[in-house]
Amino acid sequence: MNNLKANYFKEMLPELSKEMKYKNSLEVPRLSKIVVNMGLNDAVGNKGVIDKVAKQLETITGQKPIITKAKKSISAFKVRKGMPIGLKVTLRGDRMFDFLEKLVKIVLPRQRDFKGISTNGLDGLGNLNLGFREQTIFPDIEYDQVDRIRGLEVTIVTTAGTDREAIELLKKVGIPFKGELAKVKKQS
Repeated sequence: MNNLKANYFKEMLPELSKEMKYKNSLEVPRLSKIVVNMGLNDAVGNKGVIDKVAKQLETITGQKPIITKAKKSISAFKVRKGMPIGLKVTLRGDRMFDFLEKLVKIVLPRQRDFKGISTNGLDGLGNLNLGFREQTIFPDIEYDQVDRIRGLEVTIVTTAGTDREAIELLKKVGIPFKGELAKVKKQS
């Protein structure tokens, strides 16, 4: 069991319950899963791209990705229904906590001119979406193995009903927000 997971259950959730004045321990928002997604627009013309990027995503997350396929045909992009167009990994349990710890302690501080995460990434339902312009920000990726810089998206899914609850939970976990609750509307 890693440090973040142990602290999450022993300290963070009870503290959050007291601060938010929940009457029942089941009301406390929790981390549900983390989804890491990479769109591959160049996979349409080159079949080998999926395999190369799948290895990189597996290195980043510690779990084998699944291939996402186009739901409908779009002739302007030369995409037909059923074509592979991306990769996705859903992390739960220990792998989720390991990835989150790496994200908070290593990846986010490595960003140039990092001043915190904007609250604009919250979706109103308690989930946080983060976008990274390049996969090389993760220390697991060897720069020599990268054929092309590609972006990836990370979605942290919580059981929180509002952005305010999600921010409080994510702050406890260690996610640094810029401006904290200043931009988030007061929700009841």
